[in-house]
Amino acid sequence: MTILHRSPRRLPRRLVALAGAALLGLTLTACGDDAEEVTVGLITKQEENAFWVTMREVAEDTAEEENVELLTATGTSDTDVQSQVAALESMTGAGAVGILIAPTDSTELVPAIERAREAGVIVIAVDTPVEPESAVDALFATDNFRAGELIGRYASAEAAERGFEPRVALLDLAPGIRSGELRREGFLQGFGIAPGGPPPASVDTEGDRDLARAGMERLLAADPGINVVYTVNEPAAFGAIEALEAAGRDLDDVIVVSVDGGCEAIKNGVRPGTIDATAQQYPQNMAREGVEAVARAARGGEAPAEYLDTGVQLITGDPAPGVESRDVAYGVRNCWGD
Repeated sequence: MTILHRSPRRLPRRLVALAGAALLGLTLTACGDDAEEVTVGLITKQEENAFWVTMREVAEDTAEEENVELLTATGTSDTDVQSQVAALESMTGAGAVGILIAPTDSTELVPAIERAREAGVIVIAVDTPVEPESAVDALFATDNFRAGELIGRYASAEAAERGFEPRVALLDLAPGIRSGELRREGFLQGFGIAPGGPPPASVDTEGDRDLARAGMERLLAADPGINVVYTVNEPAAFGAIEALEAAGRDLDDVIVVSVDGGCEAIKNGVRPGTIDATAQQYPQNMAREGVEAVARAARGGEAPAEYLDTGVQLITGDPAPGVESRDVAYGVRNCWGD
């Protein structure tokens, strides 16, 4: 078992083991306040991606401000379903009044979520929708279709500006994860690739840098002339860039677009131009609004319901004609939270 690292701002009040979940951490934090203390859970996907680390850290900070005892758990990858099932069960048993979860599978987790709700727990999906959407109380997330559409429109306009005959490759997430599917669908529409036509070449990456590099290598072996690369997130984008460079491609002849807008990617990808544009999303907003919403509901306020759009902005250092965007300075100022 691996216990999640704690923020250096505080020490854990106590540690609780989650039985049967490999590499799954569960920790608790709280602070004094006049409001009645309530217990809230946060289940993310893994700790290798700064997106999820930031979400956890902001949830911890918000919990301190709101007099919330926070349980946090994570798994080993973006597809680790069983760890999330175990976390839902453990947090429910530990008395959580609400749980925020970023589902690693939009359908497989539904039975476990429904069991938690039947026990009286408020469940909010963060970042990733479930199917059916009614399986959770609410969704706090980026409009993932819009994020994909923005980078699709950008890539199409930029290809036209450069005079490219587009040869598109898709570095997707994994089957069954609705956030990745929505980004892909949005990209295809934004780029102008009609449904029902021949699909672009694609690989699943699980949002992992190494898997993305290996997948990009396979795509380049099949088509060395790929010149537009959609990546589901920025770790995948950096993996794709490594493969392109290893293949001797001039990155000025390739358009790479992505989703997340993390600090590292803005500074080390978008600013130098290796990532041409990214759709910036805001996990800080998801975590903060989610913890606050559950705490309000537990204290007699209105229960969270339906969908909260936590925002998205296209960030690029090279604006494309007809596509609204913000510059790198904006992206650095707002990375992970607007």
